[in-house]
Amino acid sequence: MNDLLQGLKSPANRRSFMKKGLAVGTATLGAGVLGSGVPLLAQDEDKEEGGGTLTRGDAALLRFAAAAEILETDFWEQYNELGGVRDHELPSGSGNPIYTKKLENLDGDMPVYIHDNTDDEVSHHTFLNAYLASKGADTVSLEQFRTLPGSAATGSSGKLRLTNLMELTIDTSWWTRYRSDNFNPDLDPGHKFPFAVPDLAKGPHTAIPRTDADLSPNAHIQAIANTAAFHFATIEQGGTTLYPAMAQRATSVEVLRILISIGPTETMHFQTWSDKAGAAVSPPFNVTDPTNGLRFPDLSSAAQLFKNNLIMPEPCPFLSRKLPRCSIIRPTETKGIATGVVNFLTAMGLFKGQGSEFFALLLDLAEDADEARRGVR
Repeated sequence: MNDLLQGLKSPANRRSFMKKGLAVGTATLGAGVLGSGVPLLAQDEDKEEGGGTLTRGDAALLRFAAAAEILETDFWEQYNELGGVRDHELPSGSGNPIYTKKLENLDGDMPVYIHDNTDDEVSHHTFLNAYLASKGADTVSLEQFRTLPGSAATGSSGKLRLTNLMELTIDTSWWTRYRSDNFNPDLDPGHKFPFAVPDLAKGPHTAIPRTDADLSPNAHIQAIANTAAFHFATIEQGGTTLYPAMAQRATSVEVLRILISIGPTETMHFQTWSDKAGAAVSPPFNVTDPTNGLRFPDLSSAAQLFKNNLIMPEPCPFLSRKLPRCSIIRPTETKGIATGVVNFLTAMGLFKGQGSEFFALLLDLAEDADEARRGVR
């Protein structure tokens, strides 16, 4: 992997790898990894992509967002197959009644929320790719990396996946970061926000039943559902940060509009799942998994930093400690945001089983997005 990435240092080498190794096709959705038919190496770095109306930077921002939404769609579809609502919009899978019931212990509307979140992510990557194609820019498909086995439990479609929900290491420090009124990671990058559920950071843990053997004992399958609830919020807080951070790099007002229009829906998802995660650290569902010791603490009587029913961001320092505290999304620092998201998702274990070409492409898309500069064509 290191040797491969060394060869992808320059934009030309990275794009050459994508062109030769991953195939450029036509400007239709899903027709190759980067599918506009525009020879990437022939494009000047400072010109509009594909002779269209997007700067290279704006196209890179939207392309990375599309890739992130494709990955989100993949794991949300897995959750929906087992614990959501299957209908004409999302027909895959048949549902797992036991897993669904454990999710409903946290909130009776969980299946509907899972369905709607999945549907939102589908709409995001479909729109982003269609918009890129309409501007003559390269689109994104990750279909050739759909190689990972998913759940074999009742209700799963058995399709191959892009993401792995069965070996997760989940960072729940967002819980205290959004409850803190003294620290902001943008101003305090070295501050360590404590975990809400420390055991989830020890991983790996599964967020879906791997087989029907995971459907008992009762505390085990409830712990799996609780893990899912925290994974939902952990993922969506990442999107909550990604979009405003990338928006600061956009040149086109229309691209800015796209990013600041999709971003708030990720925030709506985050707040919803923050609330549901609170039930997983409240009696009687804050279980300890008897098979591995994974413990969900009771935070119902905790102080503000850990309180289980605080879902509004506490005001915190913003831009300067000389200014009054403000309730904000945090962090929103734009430097290295896309690469940071790739590292965050990789450390989570979401891509366990993927090969070097997958990581090379994902890092290339991230680096291109991080190189985008407002006003630079």
